[in-house]
Amino acid sequence: MVKLHDLSPGQRSDRKRKGRGIGSGMGKTAGRGHKGQKARSGGRVRRGFEGGQMPLIRRLPKRGFTNIFKEEVAIVNVKDLSRFSEGAVVTPELMYDEGLVKKLGVKIKLLGKGDLDRPLTVKVHKVSKAAAEKVTAAGGKVEVI
Repeated sequence: MVKLHDLSPGQRSDRKRKGRGIGSGMGKTAGRGHKGQKARSGGRVRRGFEGGQMPLIRRLPKRGFTNIFKEEVAIVNVKDLSRFSEGAVVTPELMYDEGLVKKLGVKIKLLGKGDLDRPLTVKVHKVSKAAAEKVTAAGGKVEVI
């Protein structure tokens, strides 16, 4: 028998050879016990099977639906734009590089949370009224792509 202190790095124990006689300790039924579904070849129950009882997934009521026309929109607030230098043209690619947006190709909506203290040209797909007012008040402009 291999003890813990006898192990060297990368050493593994041999796999159990089942069904090789009673002397091996894994002979005859090979650790499967007597009869029953688990004793047979291929004898495993599928995922979610509860022995013929009505499965939980079928007992619970179905709710809601998935809207296949849902548009994925990334939200950027006005306060997030203060990291850009004065007079910069803020594009979706630049927002992605700065880490404001997680994915490229997603529509970006500018919302009005926070304040802006420098003039910027912001190019986004959607913009709220409050955000547009704050950007223009700071001397910048918003372009809807």
